[in-house]
Amino acid sequence: MSHQESYLHQIINIFLDIIKFCNMAQQHPAFNITNLSRPIIPIVQNYPLLPLRYLSNPRNVLPPGGESSDLRCECINKKDDLIKSAESSERWYKTVNFLVFLLQGGNNAGHTVVVDGKEYDFHLFPSGIINPKAISFIGNGVVIHLPGLFEEAEKNEKKGLKDWEKRLIISDRAHIVFDFHQAVDGLQEVQRQAQEGKNIGTTKKGIGPTYSSKAARTGLRICDLLSDFDEFSSRFKNLAQQYKSMFPTLEIDIEGQLKKLKGYAEKIRPMVRDGVYFMYEALHGSPKKILVEGANAALLDIDFGTYPFVTSSNCTVGGVCTGLGVPPQHVGDVYGVVKAYTTRVGIGAFPTEQINEIGELLQSRGHEWGVTTGRKRRCGWLDLVILKYAHMINGFTALALTKLDILDVLDEIKIGVAYKLGGKRIPYFPANQEILQKVEVEYETMPGWKTDTTGARKWEDLPPKAQNYIRCVENHVGVPVKWVGVGKSRESMIQLF
Repeated sequence: MSHQESYLHQIINIFLDIIKFCNMAQQHPAFNITNLSRPIIPIVQNYPLLPLRYLSNPRNVLPPGGESSDLRCECINKKDDLIKSAESSERWYKTVNFLVFLLQGGNNAGHTVVVDGKEYDFHLFPSGIINPKAISFIGNGVVIHLPGLFEEAEKNEKKGLKDWEKRLIISDRAHIVFDFHQAVDGLQEVQRQAQEGKNIGTTKKGIGPTYSSKAARTGLRICDLLSDFDEFSSRFKNLAQQYKSMFPTLEIDIEGQLKKLKGYAEKIRPMVRDGVYFMYEALHGSPKKILVEGANAALLDIDFGTYPFVTSSNCTVGGVCTGLGVPPQHVGDVYGVVKAYTTRVGIGAFPTEQINEIGELLQSRGHEWGVTTGRKRRCGWLDLVILKYAHMINGFTALALTKLDILDVLDEIKIGVAYKLGGKRIPYFPANQEILQKVEVEYETMPGWKTDTTGARKWEDLPPKAQNYIRCVENHVGVPVKWVGVGKSRESMIQLF
């Protein structure tokens, strides 16, 4: 057979496969072209290469205290990933109501979820834990402080969380945060302040030191804790001794911690599964709605964030593959969740920050306090340079623009549309912090709508000037806005398409 004939034969086979695929899709009860955000992708049970949806969250994130939503991403054997697109770590959960898989980070990030008027504060728990019909999974990319996990459970049980231990699965490959990791985190911050006159502003939850142990191949995982405890104890003592040699003032109650860890081992044993096999079954078994949540926003990503003022893991779209063991072909739609203004917790360059009455108003009206540390979030105008940068990395299919109602009282609103260096526009987001501190922001100024939007439930309910603000974001970023948030309640999310 000639090369031409072979090539033609391949093309014919491809067309036959497409026809077969379409026939399967149309016959399947789940196939409904009107339910799809991108109609060219049919939903077919057990089709091996079905892409997953990924929701991401650029620098601004949903309103603090967000909630589960009635807006569903219709996915069958697909994965929905919510990635934060920027530097904050508040709530963005109103866009869906089946958040179940946590892929990275630890109890350094906090999220407030409001359901039926009750506020739940989550750090290590995936937000889906409040759904009695959902299974929540803590993936291998997460680092787990076991005392913190059970403290979190106890606090939320008092608010009404029930039977969580029956719905939580923990990957056996997840690394463990020890108490001395947290102590070291604090000592390192003191060292930085003394040596450099500044620190990173960590939450002192031991996240960085634990990921450091992981990278140095001295860390300990859940599977180690549940295996030979004598071997685990020996490695624990060696790791503790390494840190004591680096930090002579560090005090570690080795025997006391080992005793507690042995108790926690029996508590979590029924919840632990082989994470890779569990994930594979979830993707290839019976039809399921799956959503993955990241703990932090895109500009806190260890590789792509505002280094060194970042977290210690990958919280952009690639973290889904490494933090859960998900093949990349399963990532399809990517939804970026972004506030209508910009916030940041802690230290680091913030070009559109407003250290004035505007920043104070945004902070006050938006209730911008970190759930984990209680620190005030720094606030400023929406920075589209950051949003476009997050889009470059994550490839957003659509955006969820939240907390629009916080801008209701402003006479005029500015949007950062470009950065300038030396008077010239730059087409990229600078990697170097010193350069980023020097950029001049080019703004577009828009009139405020001076109207209460919290009662809006559809696009037509929004004032024309608010609609113009949303269209401006779409035009600059080149990504459509699919959801607009105008309040805390789950009813306060407007779906546009």
